[in-house]
Amino acid sequence: MPRRGPLLQARARWLLLGLLLVLLLTLFLYLLECSPAGDAGAALPGFAGDPYSREHFQTLLQEQEERHLSRVSSLKRQIAQLKQELQEMGDKLKTLQEKKDPGGRAHVETHDQEPSDLLEFLHGQIEKAEVSTGARLPSEYALVAFESFTTTKVYQLEMGLTRHPEEKPVRKDRRDELAEVIEAGLDVINNPEEDDGPEDEDVPVQRQMYSESDFVEGLYRTERDKGSLYELFYSKEGTSSFHHVTLFRPFGPLMKVRSTAVDLTNTAINIIVPLSGRTEAFSQFLHNFREVCIQHDKRVHLTVVYFGQKGLQEVKSSLEKVSRLESFSNYTLIPVDEEFSRGRGLNIGAHAWGNSDVLMFFCDVDIYFSPEFLNTCRLNTSPGRRVFYPVVFSLYNPAIVYGNLELSPSIEHQLVHKKDAGFWRDFGFGMTCQYRSDFLSIGGFDLEVKGWGVEDVHLYRKYLRSEFVVVRTPVSGLFHLWHEKLCADELTPEQYRMCIQSKAMNEASHSHLGMLVFRDEIEQHLRKQAYKVQSKPDELARPNE
Repeated sequence: MPRRGPLLQARARWLLLGLLLVLLLTLFLYLLECSPAGDAGAALPGFAGDPYSREHFQTLLQEQEERHLSRVSSLKRQIAQLKQELQEMGDKLKTLQEKKDPGGRAHVETHDQEPSDLLEFLHGQIEKAEVSTGARLPSEYALVAFESFTTTKVYQLEMGLTRHPEEKPVRKDRRDELAEVIEAGLDVINNPEEDDGPEDEDVPVQRQMYSESDFVEGLYRTERDKGSLYELFYSKEGTSSFHHVTLFRPFGPLMKVRSTAVDLTNTAINIIVPLSGRTEAFSQFLHNFREVCIQHDKRVHLTVVYFGQKGLQEVKSSLEKVSRLESFSNYTLIPVDEEFSRGRGLNIGAHAWGNSDVLMFFCDVDIYFSPEFLNTCRLNTSPGRRVFYPVVFSLYNPAIVYGNLELSPSIEHQLVHKKDAGFWRDFGFGMTCQYRSDFLSIGGFDLEVKGWGVEDVHLYRKYLRSEFVVVRTPVSGLFHLWHEKLCADELTPEQYRMCIQSKAMNEASHSHLGMLVFRDEIEQHLRKQAYKVQSKPDELARPNE
């Protein structure tokens, strides 16, 4: 009996030692499980030589968990929507079967047949929505334009009297929709499928992870009988490689249409400018061209088609001066001793390039564009498939907009998307990006048209009636600077009407024009108010006399 106590004490010590070893082993396994993946020789987090602390990895894990929870929530919503679509299609199929076999001999369709019919319907909606090929449209009024957006702004055409050309901040319902679309595009890029690949076999597919900060811009439009189409562009900062993701929502879950990598490094743009006179405006254009194209982009050729002799030497001297200062030789000056015709000038500029294909931007001397617009031009065109018709933001007369200031601000400070500063020129089709091969295959401009306006619409209609996809959307980096318009008497009635319409809309906003129309009434009201203010002291002073 006396020896039993020490024996129990020894067993207890061994038991405690065993428990301690189990705890140490558990802690070691926990550290191995929670440590981030890395090189074989890398130190464990928290030990000497590791630049990251445990809090750093906990933050990363928390962000990853939140991202997965958001994705799971999005997938659950899409699954619920898909189930609802399947149920509705099943009910429709059942009704059709009962009509075909009223005697009760209708057999029950298997579950495999319903999704097949639903997918056939959804893919039919995609084909109708001009995703891959354009639909033949009767006129320019039949096209549903896109709206462009970033993570913080939406550039919208439909303004009326209450909405603005730039929506910021974006209202919550639209913000949630676009955030879901951007997240879905990221999921497509970060989890590529076998059929995803670059448009060009020489372009390597990017395998690095993309985040919301890599989203550049997007386009979307909704057609009431088809659904919503989204074109999304992603790029890492400092590169010329982009990911182009196309999504479609046929009044149901989002569907991936395609995902391609696009390398714009070697995509040059030939900017063609028809000109006659307007030498001061051309100097301002060259200033913009020098900053954006020569100093920033460097993948641009300038073609100036000049009509007449007056001012030709001044334009030539301006080009030679820029060439000397910037060591720039990628320009062509084509003098034409004819009466000015915009369509004729653009036609000459397109044919002057030679036999090779090139992306062309038809531009006017009053246009101001940003470096971002050049990539937008490249991304939204594709030879044989897509042409780009951006909607320009047209600035109002600065003498009216800034009439309360002694001096109007500089042009750079006038470039804002505000309702009183300008409007989306949705009736203008002169600025366009398209490949030379497509322009020639469609027949180019109607050379019978002289002067202003209609030749642009004729070319636009040709594309609408073809199988080309016409991308029409407001663009934040494209401005039309104000200048006084003169409508010549020799224009046809249709051209003259369009010119006057453009002139009226180009002066000022609805509210500013209203203030000008009722200026006499406003001044009369101010005089009455001033008289009342002056008469009150006299009335107060009389009782004291």
